Amino acid sequence: MTELKAGAATVKITPQESHFLFGYPFVERMSTGTHDDLLSSALYLTDGKNQVLFISNDVIYVSKASTARIRKSISEKTGIGASNILIAATHTHSAPVTVDLVISANDPIVPKVDKNYLKFMEDSTVKAACQAVEHATWAEIAVVVGDATGVGTNRHNPEWAKDTDVPAMFVKNKNNEYIGCMLVCNMHPTILHEDSTLYSGDFPHFIRKTLQEVVLGNGRPVIYFTGTAGNQSPRHVTKSNTFEEARRIGQIVADSIISKLTETVTYSSYMPISVAQKFVDLPKRTFPPVEWAKEHRDKTKKCFEELKKNSKIPQEVRTAEVNWFGSEELLYLSKLARNNELEKAYQHSLPAEIQIIKIGEWKFAAWPGEVFVEYGIELKKHAEEVALITYANGELQGYLVTREAQDGGYYEAGNSFFDHKAGELMLSETIKELKSI
Repeated sequence: MTELKAGAATVKITPQESHFLFGYPFVERMSTGTHDDLLSSALYLTDGKNQVLFISNDVIYVSKASTARIRKSISEKTGIGASNILIAATHTHSAPVTVDLVISANDPIVPKVDKNYLKFMEDSTVKAACQAVEHATWAEIAVVVGDATGVGTNRHNPEWAKDTDVPAMFVKNKNNEYIGCMLVCNMHPTILHEDSTLYSGDFPHFIRKTLQEVVLGNGRPVIYFTGTAGNQSPRHVTKSNTFEEARRIGQIVADSIISKLTETVTYSSYMPISVAQKFVDLPKRTFPPVEWAKEHRDKTKKCFEELKKNSKIPQEVRTAEVNWFGSEELLYLSKLARNNELEKAYQHSLPAEIQIIKIGEWKFAAWPGEVFVEYGIELKKHAEEVALITYANGELQGYLVTREAQDGGYYEAGNSFFDHKAGELMLSETIKELKSI
C-alpha cells in the first residue's frame, strides 16, 4: 500500500475595501475594518491512487456556480478530478455577500454580489488549493473527537436535538511536525451580531488561533467546517455578542480537542482514500396561499412586538424576531410561487450534490444548504466514524428542515425552498452511498 502524502495552505480572502456584511436581515451593516482575516484554507491528501482536496472559505455561502468554476480551475492546474474536491463555507456572518439569494430581493438593504470580490475569492481559493498540492509531503494522520458542550444549543429550545461531537483530523510530516488540522463543528458561527462591523471568521477564528498557538504552530492551516448547524445557535449560552465572547466559545472547542491529544493517540500513514459523488433532484416546496402567509406574518410580527415590549428574556425576544423574519420571507416566496417566478432559482440550485470522502475509516459526507442537526444525528446511527459537512458545493437558497420545523412554522422553514422530504431524501441517498463506498 502506498503511503500517505499531504499538504495544506491558507490564502487571505479579506477584501481591501468596505463591503456589506451578510447574514442578518433588514440591517444596514457595512464593514469598517478587519478583526481577523477571512481565509481560504485547503488540505490536500493522496494515498498514491486517489487525490482529494478539502477546502473551507470564511464566507457565508459558496454557490454551486462558484464551486463549478473553482473546481474546473483547480482540475486544470493539478489534475485532481472535480468530484474529489470539496468546497464549503464556514458561514460566518461577518463577510461579504457571495450569493444572490432570492429572499434578499425582499430586503432592500442587501446588495447584489460584487463580481470583483467574487472573482477574487474564487481565484484565491484556487491559489490555496494549488499551494496545498505543491506542499505535499509524506504524512500520517490521527482523528480525535472533541466535545463542544457549552458552545450552543438547539436554536428553538435548549433541550431539543443537538450534536456536540467535533471530529478533528491532525496531519503530521515525517519530522513529527504538524502539516495542519481539519475539524467539523455543528454550530452556527453567530456570536457576532448586527453591531459588529469588522471582517471576522467569528468563533472559528479563535479555535484556529488556539490550536495553532498550543499544538500546531503558528501559521499551520486549520481547515474548519460547519456541520449540521441549521437549527443550532450560540444564542442560549452567550453572555454577550463580542469578540471576547467569541474567544471564550472558541476556546471551549479548542480545549476539548487538545485534551484528546494524549500519548495514546495513534497516527498512521496508511490511510486508503476513496470518493463517492451523487446528484439528487430534490422535491420542491408547495408554498401556502398568499393570504394565509399574510396572516401568519401578522401574527409573528405581533408576537415579536409584544415580547420586545414586555419580555425580560433577550433570547425569547430574538427567537420571536427571527420567526417574524421567516414569516416575511415566506410571504415573499409565496407571492413569487403564485406568479411562477422561482424556477430560475431552482435551476441554479439543482441537482443537489452528495459527496463522500473516506479517509481510512472516517467518512466525511458533504451536503449543500443549511442542514438541521437531526439529519446528522440520524446519519451517525447508520455509520460509525462519519461526519456531515454542510454549506458544501452549493447553498440550496436556504435550509433543509425537518417535518416538525415545517409544520411548526419555524423561522428556517419560512425561507426554505424545499419540502422537508428533501432532507429525508438526501439522508437516504447518503446512507446508500456510504454502504457502497
